[in-house]
Amino acid sequence: MAFSTISRAFLASRPTSLFLRCMSNVPENTVYGGPKVQSPNQRVTLTHLRQKHKKGEPITVVTAYDYPSAVHLDTAGIDICLVGDSAAMVVHGYDTTLPISVDEMLVHCRAVARGAKRPLLIGDLPFGSYESSSTQAVDTAVRILKEGGMDAIKLEGGSPSRINAAKAIVEAGIAVMGHVGLTPQAISVLGGFRPQGKNVASAVKIVYYRLWKLHWLCRKLGVFLLFWNVFLHPWRLQLLQLSEFLPSVLVYHDLLGMLQHPHHAKVTPKFCKQYARVGDVINKALVEYKEEVSSGKFPGPAFSPYKISSTDVSAFLNELQKLGLDKAASAAAEASEKIEKPESPVADEQRKSD
Repeated sequence: MAFSTISRAFLASRPTSLFLRCMSNVPENTVYGGPKVQSPNQRVTLTHLRQKHKKGEPITVVTAYDYPSAVHLDTAGIDICLVGDSAAMVVHGYDTTLPISVDEMLVHCRAVARGAKRPLLIGDLPFGSYESSSTQAVDTAVRILKEGGMDAIKLEGGSPSRINAAKAIVEAGIAVMGHVGLTPQAISVLGGFRPQGKNVASAVKIVYYRLWKLHWLCRKLGVFLLFWNVFLHPWRLQLLQLSEFLPSVLVYHDLLGMLQHPHHAKVTPKFCKQYARVGDVINKALVEYKEEVSSGKFPGPAFSPYKISSTDVSAFLNELQKLGLDKAASAAAEASEKIEKPESPVADEQRKSD
């Protein structure tokens, strides 16, 4: 009791700002703290998604893999941000999604969670992290939420073992998003990245048996969302009639046209619309930077804003001469004169024309 009384008296006598600094390791004035934290009422939740569905409003889903892309999705008001195992291809440069590990996925998840404060965050369970047993599946899903900061998880396929995995994860209190159709983790048995339901037999099998049964099971198990991938247009319309809650997902890099090299063009899905060609803009900027550095145009006086007094310049040159560095002193003096000397009208006109 005495300690409590003394503590209250001490705190009352100290400025609030001092107390906060003593109690926190966060600098009082941070250089950059990222986007402002959204209030809980602005966060997208499963309740919000269900409300949108009841109103017949489409749900937007885009992937993100790092802090900048997450901030972009947050700013744009995207509903769901999927940290997909597609990071293996578009970020790490693999030919498939198979090589990425849980630890690598967690790095991506944490970065996205720091940047996206509004969307519902879903983390992918990578290949090999949930197929062995329900226990393995639950353990991995728990890590995605606890260590990755996600709101839900996604897993692929509709086989009995994966249905059991989804059931166990839901029973553990974790929201699950399903994924059917072209499931990249099953690339070895699918024979490549191929559209599903290309003929009548396979379409009937997928739409009326596999998917309908899977959809019924998912709803019974509590899977809140089912994501389909690469079905031909007629069957896609039928799927939308069979199941009212089947969103489409676009990969961040594909949507923005960031990767324009020939290899990526071969694996970019044909169903993906490029809303921009950011890759071309990036390439142009990098080439321009290289050319300006090579020609000595950058960095110029306009991008050398930090000045020192003439007294300090003289003192610096004297110290160089004392050390026997006459050439360095001469070069420093010449550079200082160029910075201080105003640009001639002829040079100014030349710069403008460039």
